[in-house]
Amino acid sequence: MGLLYDLSTKYKTLSIVGMAKNAGKTTALNYLIEEADDEGIRLGITSTGRDGETQDLVTGTEKPKVYLYEDTVVSVPTQLYDLADAGLEIVKKSDYRTSIGDLLLCRVADSGYVQIAGPVATAHTKKMCQEMFEMGCELILIDGAIDRKSIASPETSDAIILSTGAVLSRNLKKVIEDTAHIVELYSLPELEDCKARQLITEHMDEERIMVIKGDWVEILDLTTGLGSSRFIDEAIDDDTDYVYIPGAFTNSVIADINPSKLKRVNFVLKDPTKIFINQMDWGQLRKKKFKVSVMKNIKVAAVTVNPIAPSGYSFDHQVLRDAMQKALADIPVIDVRI
Repeated sequence: MGLLYDLSTKYKTLSIVGMAKNAGKTTALNYLIEEADDEGIRLGITSTGRDGETQDLVTGTEKPKVYLYEDTVVSVPTQLYDLADAGLEIVKKSDYRTSIGDLLLCRVADSGYVQIAGPVATAHTKKMCQEMFEMGCELILIDGAIDRKSIASPETSDAIILSTGAVLSRNLKKVIEDTAHIVELYSLPELEDCKARQLITEHMDEERIMVIKGDWVEILDLTTGLGSSRFIDEAIDDDTDYVYIPGAFTNSVIADINPSKLKRVNFVLKDPTKIFINQMDWGQLRKKKFKVSVMKNIKVAAVTVNPIAPSGYSFDHQVLRDAMQKALADIPVIDVRI
């Protein structure tokens, strides 16, 4: 049994997330689709945008087509339906619209290439996945075609498959470090079931910074931590246990907070995709005993590596895979080009 079979016993929805454009995400998607066909797993395929086109619409580089096998369920907008090489049977017209037409839920009647598109809103993606399960799908793969990492949000799927590779850097060590950094962020501890978690959950929809002191919460008149570190510092006193930051978390969010407070207070984020701090700065924060947790983390089910960069340089396949596996000992690492 292959990797996808093992994953299908643990998860029902998997997002394919690229560390960057040309990290091998579509190649990974095709690899998993082929394995699902070999294992007899009925797939549903959708996207957070458009994918399957022969040329990247942003960079202009050639990209792999998406090949779907018979009986797969796929979401396709009306304007792309006639462009499919595969034979598509329209099962139903969904309630979701895109800039290129209403989304159709189709069954692949004859295997072939398809340009995939799906809802942009997370809530709509979840509803579409449920419709696909009702049509008999056993596992759904969600292709993150617009924003490479926002699709990693834990609200979207049960787990992600992270695609990385040579496109990140000519330096192998940097590729490994940057990928391990993202995996570390995604694996941050979730805030335990405590009074602070209850208070944050009750007020989360207000999208405000919260300062929590025992059983009491102070909701600041701040919707973002960006440029607000001085005000956050003023709100933290000796009784403060947690600070909840609803939006992006960058160096500027904590720049003016007293270092002693950073050591003592636990910062809480909605999920790890809100963190925009590079690997080096993050390491320095951790050395200073900076404490952070998330309301929900992200399960990385597997990592795929692409040793070839579109600009022409490459790494040795085995060297890249082995180095990545050593850095991510508990996560399966596969080279989808072998």
